[in-house]
Amino acid sequence: MNPESLTRTWLVEDHDTFRRSLERLCTAKRGLAPAQAFANAESMLEALRTTKPDNHPQVLLLDVGLPGRSGLDIIADVHDLAPDCRIVILTVFEDEAKITQAISAGACGYLLKTSRPEQIAEAILDAAHGGSPMSPNVAASVVKMLAKLIKPAPAPIALTPRERELLAHLVEGRTGKEIAEKMNVSIHTTDTHTRNLFAKLNVHSRAAAVARALKDGLV
Repeated sequence: MNPESLTRTWLVEDHDTFRRSLERLCTAKRGLAPAQAFANAESMLEALRTTKPDNHPQVLLLDVGLPGRSGLDIIADVHDLAPDCRIVILTVFEDEAKITQAISAGACGYLLKTSRPEQIAEAILDAAHGGSPMSPNVAASVVKMLAKLIKPAPAPIALTPRERELLAHLVEGRTGKEIAEKMNVSIHTTDTHTRNLFAKLNVHSRAAAVARALKDGLV
């Protein structure tokens, strides 16, 4: 596999054993470049400042409970230094306050550390392709939160059968790869269709699209 096609992943995790297990996930066989791993937020931010933009991570796996600055505290800093980096929270915390803070700050995904290794690897690829990977319980909390914030559309939203099919897959929580297989298209085509769907729904994330779908009865 062409090294340039592999997803660049960084991770911040203070637990040595778990950090090493995450590093072992990042293999070319899974479409992932070898990960750069850090035990705290400060060392990762320093590396980000001194790394050329072309080598910035495409996806950052970020723990919440870190020594020094917490993962939630540095999301804005990461986006200032690497605007295109997709941040996926990986934590033991499942309370709505932390989930809300993370998503509001700009994290695109939120996984629990109880997720299976293959789920985490798949989530990295999904995030890199514009997805919003979330553990099921977390996704339910996020959709519930967004449903309260999203106002009903002022006019009926007309979706094509293909867009409605895509939206149904998003509501069911399928990954970008799974959706591509179900719709018999490439994952890059799925990315394009998803961005177009988001524009039509006037949302910026998968969770918001699901909330809109449920709010307006689109599926």
